[in-house]
Amino acid sequence: MKSGTLTEAIRIERASTTINDAGTPTETWARLAELRAERVEQTTEEFIRGFGASDEELVIFRFRFFDGIRNADRVIWRGQAFNIKQVTPIGRYKGVELRCVRLAE
Repeated sequence: MKSGTLTEAIRIERASTTINDAGTPTETWARLAELRAERVEQTTEEFIRGFGASDEELVIFRFRFFDGIRNADRVIWRGQAFNIKQVTPIGRYKGVELRCVRLAE
């Protein structure tokens, strides 16, 4: 993986639970890592669902190996939150490929 291809800045966030002033647990997103990544693919598809038509944006990122990323985490890219659908290691600790989806309005 060449560093010249890592042109995108992404942030990995993990859900965490905190207690607010009223004592109620609330879910917040905590920063796990900020990484440089390569955008491998970016597509948008339209789906017909029960609530009507919706667009899904799929983005595949590739970056140097970072351990501990799970499907429950999310990616922030260009100010938009993407759900992680698949985490694929590349080689033996060489890199990681993330398949992320965002439901577009």
